[in-house]
Amino acid sequence: MKLARAAISVFLAAVTVIGTVSTAQAATKQELNWTESVDIASVDNAQATDTLSFNILLNTQDSLYRLDKQGKPQAALAQKTTISKDGKTYTFKIRPNAKWSNGDPITAKDFVYSWRRVVNPKTGSQNAFNFFQIKNAKAINSGKMDPDQLGVKAPDDHTFVVSLSRPVSYFKNLVSWPLFAPENQKVVEKYGKAYGTSATKTVSSGPFILKGWDGTNASWTLAKNPHYWDKKHVKLNKVNESVVKDAQTGINLYQNKKVQETVLIGEQVPQFKGQKDLIFRHASGIVRIDMNQKKIKAFQNRDVRRALSLAVNRKQLTKNVLQDGSLEPKGFTPVGLAKDPTTKKDFAKQTVVKDAVSHNLPQAKKLLAKGLKATNTKKLDLELMVDDSPNTKKTGEFVQGELEKLPKVKVHIQSLPKVQRLSRERKGDYDMVIATWNATISDPINFLDIWESNSTYNDSNWKNEKFDQYLELSENKYANQPAKRWSYLQKAERELMKDQGTIPLYQVTQAQLLDPKVKGIIYNGSSVPYDWKTAYIKK
Repeated sequence: MKLARAAISVFLAAVTVIGTVSTAQAATKQELNWTESVDIASVDNAQATDTLSFNILLNTQDSLYRLDKQGKPQAALAQKTTISKDGKTYTFKIRPNAKWSNGDPITAKDFVYSWRRVVNPKTGSQNAFNFFQIKNAKAINSGKMDPDQLGVKAPDDHTFVVSLSRPVSYFKNLVSWPLFAPENQKVVEKYGKAYGTSATKTVSSGPFILKGWDGTNASWTLAKNPHYWDKKHVKLNKVNESVVKDAQTGINLYQNKKVQETVLIGEQVPQFKGQKDLIFRHASGIVRIDMNQKKIKAFQNRDVRRALSLAVNRKQLTKNVLQDGSLEPKGFTPVGLAKDPTTKKDFAKQTVVKDAVSHNLPQAKKLLAKGLKATNTKKLDLELMVDDSPNTKKTGEFVQGELEKLPKVKVHIQSLPKVQRLSRERKGDYDMVIATWNATISDPINFLDIWESNSTYNDSNWKNEKFDQYLELSENKYANQPAKRWSYLQKAERELMKDQGTIPLYQVTQAQLLDPKVKGIIYNGSSVPYDWKTAYIKK
């Protein structure tokens, strides 16, 4: 008996706890090898616009909250939050033990600096409009007020006060997004415009530190941050990421145990059907075609835009081309994003404009002839800009074939690395582009407000007064009346689709191979997708 007790004592002494996982369960080597299909564009939260960049930021930065596996905001750098009765003032208590990866303390002043920097028009952040609920943000961003008049203040190092211009029901979810993370003023000002353009020109407030990225290379590492306030719950020592643009290469790496994850393209999915490492990641993301009305006069005509949409057979695209579980879209706002506050019905399913997402080639030909005549256009010779990732290239080729079924339409594909595509898109240097919009919060406004006339994301120059009015009413006059707000968001969605401001192609689902030994990943399909803070490798 004494010997048995001694053995048990030795065993228990050898077991430590990694978060809620004991070393008896966890592998000795806590490294995750992960693939990406595109390159990092920026790790400056004020300049990031794409999903991968924000995914890096999610894992290297903490904001006031982090989302849990149910998509609910949980306290991160905000240890405690007090909300005023009118819902317009938030007082956050910042954790006193929080530090940057360089050892500097994280204070409320870092939030004040960061938020002022994002809304400052000199920064040129495309995402500044997400701050417009904060007092004076819109006026500051349009150059009418000084950044120091933003409705934020730091009465002391650990108190951050935010004054909103109106109540915002989803504000905690919004400030879980890395866009709202703090910034270390000393580091940002040291590097200036080069801040966030490489791993050495940034600093972390989150669970990991970015290493080995020089701004252009196709591999990098996220290393555990020794100064992170919650490092005891971070199980992985490293996440090694590499860009793999050829899906078969990804499978080879996975099967040879060089990586523990890779993404499949359509024709590869059937060979893994029924296997436990095949996962379908459903996302609140819409892939669509934008038509540049500044560059192509004919795109200013609604009949032309509708004709191009009706020419595309989305069922064939999702079932026969993509084959990865992606869905035909109901509109621009995806299924599963949000539910009616009264009836609990899905927003997208409630708000369908069938003609905007249907296939009808005869009708498309009639509308195109009418639209070309009205704009005095003899033919459409168009460049379609796409990313050089496998799925996007396949989608582009399919769309090319569909549109060329229309008389007098010729489409040339321009395939570019995502960073270059984003740059050209921002400059309005394209005819048509296949782009993706992914949710950052579970609310329809997250999809609709990018189409406002003055939105920094509205590169196609589509403008619609009714649409703008509906959003204005939903987010201002009826901001605190959920049912009325919802009805005006629906009106806006229907107006966008009736006028064919964009052409939705499909709702994203990603087929992925994931080693079953990889546990604890928090995946959010309606936000920045992969949070590795609590991930670990099981024995």
